Amino acid sequence: MTSAALEILGLGLGILGWVGVILACGLPMWQVSAFIDVNIVVAQTIWEGLWMNCVVQSTGQMQCKVYDSILALPPEVQAGRALTVIVALLGLVALMVTVVGAQCTNCIRPGKMKSRIVVAGGSIYILCGVLVLVPLCWFANIVISDFYDPTVPPSKKREMGAALYIGWAATALLLFGGCLICCCSCSQRDETSFPVKYSAPRRPTSNGEYDKKNYV
Repeated sequence: MTSAALEILGLGLGILGWVGVILACGLPMWQVSAFIDVNIVVAQTIWEGLWMNCVVQSTGQMQCKVYDSILALPPEVQAGRALTVIVALLGLVALMVTVVGAQCTNCIRPGKMKSRIVVAGGSIYILCGVLVLVPLCWFANIVISDFYDPTVPPSKKREMGAALYIGWAATALLLFGGCLICCCSCSQRDETSFPVKYSAPRRPTSNGEYDKKNYV
């Protein structure tokens, strides 16, 4: 019962991480304007995401524009788009695979095959966490490098937006949930394994017949 509860917990964490990746993918706040000038009164704030740019006025009005050309985008944006979409699709596959092999479902009979299916689902969640970590760290590295680069003008400097932090939290949930699912499946396999039983060979008696004690 404890193993099944931990498996459900891992599945819940994986689902939360998957939803967090989709949220981070859609948010335009991967890079935000950095206010490092003496004057703290600003008229607008610039948000840059994977799919659009947004300008937020000091009055609260916001205008967003979707990127016109895909090929003209920087390589980190193209890679971020591709990897986040792949992770969103893989997260759905991991959810279906894990539900099919979970202990609380009867889609497949209990056994080694069911445990292997659960391990496959947990491994896909772990793979999702690793894949989404690539664009997040790539963006963070670019933002930090440009921020401390003296050749970049202050108006072009950016800071890490909320989408990066949401993505990192989602990555942690995916990795932890996937590891929890795999560990619970391995422990379940050890509990359900049965020792091999050996029976004594049947030996004929002096009259050529088998002894009755050899029969169960």
